[in-house]
Amino acid sequence: MKNFSTQALAVLLGLALAALAPTAAATSPLEIAQDAPERHVVVRGDTLWGIAGRFLTKPWRWPEIWQLNRDQIVNPHRIYPGDIVYLDKSGVSPRLRLARPIGSGSSVQGGSSAGGATQSREIQIPERRSPAVRSEALAPAPIPTIDIAAIEPFLSRPLIVDERALAANPRIIATQDGRVYLSRDELAYVRGITDESVRDWHVYRNPRPLFDPDTRKPLAFEAEFVGSARLERGGDPATMRITGVNAEIGPGDRLVPADKTRMDSFAPRPPEAPVQGSIVSVYRGVTQAGRNSVVALNRGTGAGLQLGHVLEIRERGRLVPDRETRKLVQLPGEAIGHLLVFRAFDNISYALIMESSRDVSVGDGVFNP
Repeated sequence: MKNFSTQALAVLLGLALAALAPTAAATSPLEIAQDAPERHVVVRGDTLWGIAGRFLTKPWRWPEIWQLNRDQIVNPHRIYPGDIVYLDKSGVSPRLRLARPIGSGSSVQGGSSAGGATQSREIQIPERRSPAVRSEALAPAPIPTIDIAAIEPFLSRPLIVDERALAANPRIIATQDGRVYLSRDELAYVRGITDESVRDWHVYRNPRPLFDPDTRKPLAFEAEFVGSARLERGGDPATMRITGVNAEIGPGDRLVPADKTRMDSFAPRPPEAPVQGSIVSVYRGVTQAGRNSVVALNRGTGAGLQLGHVLEIRERGRLVPDRETRKLVQLPGEAIGHLLVFRAFDNISYALIMESSRDVSVGDGVFNP
């Protein structure tokens, strides 16, 4: 066990020894990154995925090296700025341990767990003098699994809608001064408001179908979020003030009550059942995407996908001619990255591309990692 300086004296937090439930996707040995550090001090802006990437070649497998049990996988141990993550190679298999600074002193409380019980022992550390470091108290906010800012808009706004139900929602019939499109702080006139106690609304463009790239059949309807509005005066029509603009807002756009959805903590993990699907769209209508882009998949909860599931992205293999048979042959797709599911519906889910070695395109496949 590494000795820390007096500025980093810590309470070592033992983690549960219960092994992960075995899955077909997580049977290969864990690979430690070649340049893995001995320890990493957590700072604001870190994510669990990013920290894992410092120690592992496959960051999504970090729950295994933490040796979390199934309950902890759903709600992982909280890690805060200032904590120290270090690699413990003293056992049969490597583990990540956590040290939490408690100020100055001359001992570290070592935590080890066996059979579900935690035993503590005091480790004496020789006092060493070193230059003083000014410290600032950190707010007790745990670091997230991934960059929440990248997906927050998709968590707080519905994406998959019932086309008929949306058509019955309030609609914009006119704009301030007859303008074609509205900007922030301008007024919209809306018909169909039945509950004037609702003050905040989201504005959507008419939904478009998402087609399965293989069958070309519509899987669901995706509504494009274009902005937000706040009710200023009731009536028919009611007066709304535009509070945010994500795209052009104008007559015909529909309104849905704003419903802030809170994302629970989660950890990346492979699906429990085999998954084979495709990317059906890249959000905002483009055809290619890269790291931190949001994509829609043609698999959802009906296929067993859940929040936190990690899938491997494989490019769709090219069609090449066989010179002897004169027939087209499809090449196997190569792995080009990983994505993480953060929202799932019956037969559609949304995922964030965590890493990619080349552009990700509509039609590329997704599989168990």
